[in-house]
Amino acid sequence: MRRPARSLEDCLQADSGLARLAAHARRLARLQQVFLSATPLARHARIANLRSGRIVIHASNSAVAAKLRQIEPRLTDVFRSEAAEVTGIDIRVQPSRALETRPAGNRPTGIGQKQKRALTLLSESMPADSPLAVALSKLAEQS
Repeated sequence: MRRPARSLEDCLQADSGLARLAAHARRLARLQQVFLSATPLARHARIANLRSGRIVIHASNSAVAAKLRQIEPRLTDVFRSEAAEVTGIDIRVQPSRALETRPAGNRPTGIGQKQKRALTLLSESMPADSPLAVALSKLAEQS
């Protein structure tokens, strides 16, 4: 006879290490919600960790980090009112991987055959002595 499936919460609570990890994740999620309600800048940053009473915030860029540092005392007060164990905030720049650009080596170079043909057709449709026609022809040849 099959046993009923256990919920994820039951599995997490069964192991003490996983239970601590789950509790820490819930604490971080609660702090993220407080952060989102405290400042619009939270859309460009996230709560990364809570270590020894200090909240670690990762900002998406240095401008956001600078603004967060300016309002750090107010944020500390907001977090203290919601979570008594907060003693301070560390703000770090940590760009989101989703926003990273591709490495230069992976970027396409030049234009495709279809675009070359379109440039050639466009240059051929113009008067031969037109500076634009000459420039378009050169562009198509060099690409």
